[in-house]
Amino acid sequence: MLNEIYSQCEEKMQGSIEHMQRDFKTLRTGKVTTSVLDNVKIDYYGTPTPLDQVGSVIATDATTIVVNPWEKNLLGDVESAIQAANIGVNPNSDGEQIKLFFPAMTVEQRKESVKQMKGMGENAKVSIRNDRRDANDKIKKLEKDKEITADDSKSAQDKVQKITDKFISNIDSILKEKEAEILKV
Repeated sequence: MLNEIYSQCEEKMQGSIEHMQRDFKTLRTGKVTTSVLDNVKIDYYGTPTPLDQVGSVIATDATTIVVNPWEKNLLGDVESAIQAANIGVNPNSDGEQIKLFFPAMTVEQRKESVKQMKGMGENAKVSIRNDRRDANDKIKKLEKDKEITADDSKSAQDKVQKITDKFISNIDSILKEKEAEILKV
């Protein structure tokens, strides 16, 4: 019963870390990656569709991404979706494909990316604390229903706290590593 609560808690906390790392892919670091376009969706016959499902998205070098829609009539839609996404560059269309030229990041842009990354980390920590609260509520309910003793409840809550501490320190080390990556020129 308690082991089930521990494993559910760890599973949810791991999910929070994975979500944070997916969010990191939308951040711009020194080298440009196609993942900066992951959140860009275009209206494809009435359905919001990710950019990489309506054309090829390729990083040709450290500062350039080329988007080549499979249907040429989508070129204007893709261009306006990229502009609306506000990713820091203007799309350049030549009638066949769209090129995105990313200038080298300034120190201010790097600091802004770090600030966004820390916000994402804080959101993950809040999520982990919510998972801890949920697990502790389940433990307290077991104690209230007389399924476990008060001592068992206390030790179970201590174990949940240890699990929480492990995941919070994991987030801190991931943030430190990512910050060094972003600030490296």
